[in-house]
Amino acid sequence: MNAPARAAVPLLEDYPFRLTDNVRFADLDPNNHVNNAVYSSYFETSRVMLTKDSSYGLTPDGLSWVLVKLDIHFRAELHWPGTIELGTGIEKIGRTSLTFAQVVFSGGKCIASSSATTVMVGLQSRQPTAIPADTITRLQPWMLRRAATA
Repeated sequence: MNAPARAAVPLLEDYPFRLTDNVRFADLDPNNHVNNAVYSSYFETSRVMLTKDSSYGLTPDGLSWVLVKLDIHFRAELHWPGTIELGTGIEKIGRTSLTFAQVVFSGGKCIASSSATTVMVGLQSRQPTAIPADTITRLQPWMLRRAATA
């Protein structure tokens, strides 16, 4: 029987968008580590800060990004007090969707990684909408780098 292949450990430098945040006491669970549900909030914070910052122009007027899939790989425990560095990069651009690769690092160690797919929808129609060409151009600087596999 073959053992499953080990996932490569992400490198923070592969993720072009970065934020620093604090681990909050309220993030802990009865095991005294950050609760698994909190990581989705960490990842959301990073995605939203990137896509909603009007200076980047990644969310055209009348449109919005909606999360449709989130897959998280928990790699190590995270404790309070502490700080985290969030990294986000775009892994794939589809006709109506983006797939983000994201990480949480603390003390130079990858604590969690995720793949998150969002779909562009019309605010009025609430239906998937093709990503405009000029938005695709503005997404390019945020593409995931691949130093980890180079």
